[in-house]
Amino acid sequence: MPSDSSDVTVVKMGGALMERPAALAAFWKGVQRLRAATAVVVVHGGGAQATDLARRLGHEPRIVQGRRVTTDLDLDLVLWTMRGAVNARLVAQGQAAGVPTAGISGADGALLRVARRPPWQIGGDTVDFGWVGDVERVEPRLVQVLLGSGFVPVVAPRGIGAEGQLYNVNADTVACALAGALGARAFLLVAESGGLRRDPDDPASLLTRCDAGTYRRGLDDGWIRGGMIVKLTVAFEALRAGIPEVAICAPDDLATRTRATRIEEGGVDDDPG
Repeated sequence: MPSDSSDVTVVKMGGALMERPAALAAFWKGVQRLRAATAVVVVHGGGAQATDLARRLGHEPRIVQGRRVTTDLDLDLVLWTMRGAVNARLVAQGQAAGVPTAGISGADGALLRVARRPPWQIGGDTVDFGWVGDVERVEPRLVQVLLGSGFVPVVAPRGIGAEGQLYNVNADTVACALAGALGARAFLLVAESGGLRRDPDDPASLLTRCDAGTYRRGLDDGWIRGGMIVKLTVAFEALRAGIPEVAICAPDDLATRTRATRIEEGGVDDDPG
């Protein structure tokens, strides 16, 4: 790993990758290869695990436009899964793969200071997301200390308010904010299927680049949908924040990014967000 820990790549992975042993093994191998050229920070999700635990307890979570409404019970569930089981298992699996991982959350070292999200107007309804936080400030010192000591921080997307309240925070948003605060050289969003495709079932339809115009056309035509909308929204935010390289790639393509979709400026719309 480079001695200059300010040379950082931030990698966002979804918790669903944990359910794919081969993809997860490829992911950690890619992280190890990345470390030959850059310090690495991993930010993970875990929504699928939180939903699975909720249903096992007889609770059906409410998801609005891909975002979890976080009641008192939902907050406990995401803490138990993302900061607990998911984070600990990823740290253990990384170490087994030879990667010196260290698990933290956005609450540790006041890494993520957040404020409670105000209600949103969605489809004519007022939606209160509960204990969901919007990032106000990033204090990356703890991450920098870990990087300087040769560790790969594995960050669970929790934040802390001024009053000490814990909040659920979208993992893609956390990764983007952390990349900006660290002045990262690259921001990589990992999708199991790899980069953006016009047809999700056809690898030959991969787009090697996506600008704002392509994004808008994909939304209008319906081939950009679901979780890819969130990924691309955050990717363009990272680009606007000054991250030199932003890409969506497969777990086994982290280091080379030969099958990745690079996010670029330009197109018919300067602000795709």
